[in-house]
Amino acid sequence: VQLQASGGGLVQPGGFLRLSCAASGFTLDYYAIGWFRQAPGKEREGVSCISGGGTDIYYADPTKGRFTISRNNAEKTVYLQMNSLNPEDTAVYYCAADPGFTMCLTGTASVDTWWGQGTQVTVSS
Repeated sequence: VQLQASGGGLVQPGGFLRLSCAASGFTLDYYAIGWFRQAPGKEREGVSCISGGGTDIYYADPTKGRFTISRNNAEKTVYLQMNSLNPEDTAVYYCAADPGFTMCLTGTASVDTWWGQGTQVTVSS
């Protein structure tokens, strides 16, 4: 089981990035995929989540209207389009897979959540 996050980088305020989460070793269709982030000195927080079928989507309040999550189960990849980035979005972003429904309802992980490695997003002028 592997989740590979990519697409992070340095971007100026107001800019955009698209993160990708490539899954392998399991059937992606049966899992919700979430994005979490952790900034230095802060707790990890849920950013967005999309259910296995793509019908249930969660966005944390600070990201609503700016971030868009999508998935392509055939390509086994989930995307997070991040627009209008600001310095408060600076963090390490992680993708995670969960077989349950809680993650896309509350934006929180469970004991069954699988984690990928992170990708650094830095928003700075």
